[in-house]
Amino acid sequence: MTEVEPRRAELAGFLRSRRERLRPEDVGMPAGGRRRTPGLRREEVAQLAGVGVTWYTWLEQGRPINASGSVLDAIARTLRLHPDEARHLFTLAGVPCPAWASPQVAVDPAVQRVLDSLDPYPAQVVTPRYDVIADNRARVLLMGDMSPLPVHRRNVLWLLFAEPRWRELVLPWKEEAGHSLALFRGARADHVGEASWSELTRELNAVSPEFREMWRDHAVARPTTRVKTFVHPQVGLIRLETTSLWLREQPGARLVVYTAADEEAEKSLRRMSDFPAFADWSELARHA
Repeated sequence: MTEVEPRRAELAGFLRSRRERLRPEDVGMPAGGRRRTPGLRREEVAQLAGVGVTWYTWLEQGRPINASGSVLDAIARTLRLHPDEARHLFTLAGVPCPAWASPQVAVDPAVQRVLDSLDPYPAQVVTPRYDVIADNRARVLLMGDMSPLPVHRRNVLWLLFAEPRWRELVLPWKEEAGHSLALFRGARADHVGEASWSELTRELNAVSPEFREMWRDHAVARPTTRVKTFVHPQVGLIRLETTSLWLREQPGARLVVYTAADEEAEKSLRRMSDFPAFADWSELARHA
């Protein structure tokens, strides 16, 4: 047995496991009737990825065939692989990983210390794509603990449109979701054609009718200081003013701070520390 064969066998098993976890409706196909095996069929994956059925079957069987980066990229997207899984796929295939599968950048420890010092005011660091890459205790208490989520799901747009809990978190939801989407679209102008941005847009289109409707409006905005109303399950309504500070150490990333918009909000933020953080992300499990 040559050195490459165990890797091909591992690749074959990985592809089968990722295919079997998907349902037809997860990829925009009709559910249809009963199926002999769980998940998508090989021919469905091949059709969605734009490759030949025979070729994909051989790949899943571990046969000695080569796959280009563009083909693996199409398969990764079809199988809804998150970045860690995509990196695993490319590594097994012996192909360099694409940029969109690279891990998110952690913040400088000094930035994290600034975040922590801002308590009881919620604060977080977001990338231009609105991935949350750092936060403080107060943000966790207000918006929920994201640590149980896969890294690629710690995204403001994804949570607003795909997580039911966030529909109750901000008022009015439609206005806030639309504003966040306009910010995302405005930032996206500098990243048109980049795979990670296109992938997030495609996934949101697939899971949210509201996103599809708002996306067609082509609304754009830029970050400004504004007042947002949050709903905490124990404390109630909290009006907070948002302020964005751009980080020189990480170009494009912003430190977003939420300060009390009135005296009642100041009291509510301090009372909030008496309650546990929301951490039930079960609704996101099937999309992870």
